[in-house]
Amino acid sequence: MKVLVSDSISEEGIKILEEQGLEVIYKPGLPYEELLDLIEEVEGLIIRSATKVTKEVIERAKKLRVIGRAGTGLDNVDLQAANEKGIVVMNVPGGNSLAAAEHALALLFALARKIPQAAASIKAGKWEKKKFIGVEVNNKVLGIVGLGRIGGIVAERALGLKMKVIAYDPFVTPEAAEKKGIELVSLEELFKRADFITIHTPLTKETYHLIDEKAFFLMKDGVYLINCARGGIVDEEALYKAMVSGKVAGAALDVFEKEPVDPNHPLLTLENFIGTPHLGASTVEAQKVVAVEIAKQVADYLTKGIIRNAVNVPSISPEVLKIIGPIITLAEKMGLLATQITDGAIKEVEISYRGEISQLDVRPVTIAIVKGLLYPFLKEDVNYVNALIRAKERDIKVIESKIEMAEDFTSLISLKVTHTEGTTIVEGTLFGKKEPRIVKINGFRLDALPEGHMLYIFNEDKPGVIGQIGTILGKHTLNIARMYVGQDPMKETNVILLSLDQPPTAEALAELNKLNTVYLVKPLEL
Repeated sequence: MKVLVSDSISEEGIKILEEQGLEVIYKPGLPYEELLDLIEEVEGLIIRSATKVTKEVIERAKKLRVIGRAGTGLDNVDLQAANEKGIVVMNVPGGNSLAAAEHALALLFALARKIPQAAASIKAGKWEKKKFIGVEVNNKVLGIVGLGRIGGIVAERALGLKMKVIAYDPFVTPEAAEKKGIELVSLEELFKRADFITIHTPLTKETYHLIDEKAFFLMKDGVYLINCARGGIVDEEALYKAMVSGKVAGAALDVFEKEPVDPNHPLLTLENFIGTPHLGASTVEAQKVVAVEIAKQVADYLTKGIIRNAVNVPSISPEVLKIIGPIITLAEKMGLLATQITDGAIKEVEISYRGEISQLDVRPVTIAIVKGLLYPFLKEDVNYVNALIRAKERDIKVIESKIEMAEDFTSLISLKVTHTEGTTIVEGTLFGKKEPRIVKINGFRLDALPEGHMLYIFNEDKPGVIGQIGTILGKHTLNIARMYVGQDPMKETNVILLSLDQPPTAEALAELNKLNTVYLVKPLEL
């Protein structure tokens, strides 16, 4: 069997593949057109961030069984296309977390003491001691946007430097942050109080241009900004203006919206700007760890059928997967739905298995639910292997129970999520033992296929409301593929789930929210 390695990885990883009897085609920096040709003859593909595994690449693959990412991020892989073709996608979550955290701290010190500028000056034959007076980090306020694994490491190190650490993360409870010595605040308060701001959140629709002109307006004069997370979270044009005006005393970016960065990018003209070419994970130790681990995972799958750290398949045997695979799909969809209609930080997860499912080993199902709950804000940093670990890191309590009897269905999964804003309850089952269905949301009965782009609407139950909703969506050229309505005559309210052919636009959502008869609108990706 052949494995194509299309990005540079440590030699230790190549050796492991060869020792397992696999033929390695090592082509770091492989052009896209050559990738399209070579992908047809390989069973495995190992990449880093440079290779773009598009739908076209996956469609050209005739033998491909596994894609392995030597690292965490998978935004360069078309996961939907891989799922449709039954290709296992693996990564190495957490393998480079320490390296990324240390790079953020290195940039923090570089900004505070103007190290790159001073080094360039002395190499130019100058001795400009007064020009490069810096600031101390001791007793300064560090604002961390995103308190996940990397953000947590940064916080721990910063506390050791005697910095005051505040953080914004809507998915972390104040109690969990307090245990780590961190004050949890709103994003607006973080902008107003922080002397240094460092970003450690995934790039999502919600975080795209999170740091924009409005954000800079709220920040202290003379603030320092660091981004080692993902390009696109910082509006680079707004950052340039804020630096020119003096609002931002210095900024350091390891990631850019477009990479490689344009040599004529305006930020590169500023003396108080530091840029590095996406080096967050580029340490000898981190590269060895992720190369060795992904090589072992790919080799184990191709030679033994063992699945580990897959983002789209649980780590269980193929025989067991055939039995509970549809249940796992349902479970993850339930988690995804629940977390997307929930506003507060999750504190506790209660899962009740009723009927025939109570006789099975439900641990993989529980893991799938937790993965679904955490995925919208952790993205590729959570998978079927580490989901329960990630929940524990955030002080989320997970409780399972089994009940032999199910009133209306042969099997039923009930998910209750307790969060800082209240509770969310979602119930689901399988129709025909294969088709996932959501049968109840917060007490409202319905029969919904959880799939694709959807809209969750909580509205007043009165004539004409559904017509108004349909009219607005039609006006914005959004086609309703399916509609599910859950009624509660006692409450005179409805829950509506709409399946759309494409994601709803911001304009359509804004217009729906203006309806007096609509109380809540949430776009869903299932």
